[in-house]
Amino acid sequence: MSDTLVTIIAIALAAILMFIFPLMTMSDRTDDVAQLTVDTATTEFVDDIRTTGKITPEKYNQFLETIGSTGNTYNVEMEAQILDENPGKKTTQTQREKIGENVYYSVYTSQIEEKLNNSESYKLKEGDIVSVDVKNTNQTLSQQLKNFFYKVVGNDTYTIAASHGGIVTATGK
Repeated sequence: MSDTLVTIIAIALAAILMFIFPLMTMSDRTDDVAQLTVDTATTEFVDDIRTTGKITPEKYNQFLETIGSTGNTYNVEMEAQILDENPGKKTTQTQREKIGENVYYSVYTSQIEEKLNNSESYKLKEGDIVSVDVKNTNQTLSQQLKNFFYKVVGNDTYTIAASHGGIVTATGK
């Protein structure tokens, strides 16, 4: 009886070592490739915005297609901090040329996408600040396996994320 129990345990352990761990390793590598793809695409997208001074519907759709090609779904959050053209009207002691006294107001994803959905480019000017945050919204195979075996990853966490931002260096035309 004890030999049978040991044999069953040995077979179960062998199955785990031969199938489960390689599957977990490959799914982790898939997440690593997806992370690299999303990080690279986000950086290129933001750098394109910074150098051209505009967000075009074509570039935005291409960005969404690139990150979507990883097989995951993502939440993309954009923020453009627009340098106020006339801060003197809002505050009494503001001079545009004085360092540290620039006034910005923020425009967020829904406002930007509204303009992009109308086939218009969202134009920025030199000195504006743009940032893009991307997080996956679905559970990857790696997350599912870790949930099953370790109970480490919760439902509210993400494993693939990228963030990039910077100051716009050209005025969009």
